[in-house]
Amino acid sequence: MDQQDLKEMVGEAAAAEIGDGMHIGIGTGSTAEAFIRALAIRVKDGLSVHGVPTSERSAQLCHELGIPIGTLNDLGPLDMTVDGADEVDGELQLIKGGGGAHLREKIVASASDRVLIIVDESKIVGHLGAFPLPIEFVPFEADYTARMVQGMMCEVLERDVTSTQRMDADGLAFMTDSDNFIWDFHCGVISDPESLALALDTVPGLVEHGLFVGLADAVMTASVEGVRTIHRGMVE
Repeated sequence: MDQQDLKEMVGEAAAAEIGDGMHIGIGTGSTAEAFIRALAIRVKDGLSVHGVPTSERSAQLCHELGIPIGTLNDLGPLDMTVDGADEVDGELQLIKGGGGAHLREKIVASASDRVLIIVDESKIVGHLGAFPLPIEFVPFEADYTARMVQGMMCEVLERDVTSTQRMDADGLAFMTDSDNFIWDFHCGVISDPESLALALDTVPGLVEHGLFVGLADAVMTASVEGVRTIHRGMVE
């Protein structure tokens, strides 16, 4: 069983959680796409559902597969959001944004009664930080703002932090669906994600960061042993 098999397994399990008539947030990334495909099968079988996608890519896939979509203004607040993550720690704190959609993902998650994160077991970590932290900036003076953020993070984390601007396949600056830039910050272990998130939230020109603290209600993980759901506050 390879990683794609695990993604499909957890995607199917998450799709089974969706009830008739629900309004749901639909995440972005390869695991979220496995969920979208599994959900589309249920929709074809008669499930009534409306989704708010968190990226143009997810919106296009929903359109192709026949999943009705709308906006938060029309459908919110949402019953549930299903999304993936790049890292998940034991307190269900997340790093997201590897696909560049964390701004919209955070907006949609914040408008949901329940947030279910779906991952394969490789995304479960003891501490956040091995995966670079994506941070989205408005284009105006983005280089300067990113440099200031890097310095601040060095102070908060009490270690050297490096960063690189994300580029696309053509070697040009990666642009998000909201026409912003992303820098990826190589932090090392983030022992206090909440404090770092609060510090980042104060920076003008920083649109959104990939730390998701206090948003995930449950994490569904897939391994060769099967699918397991960890709820917030669950004693391991």
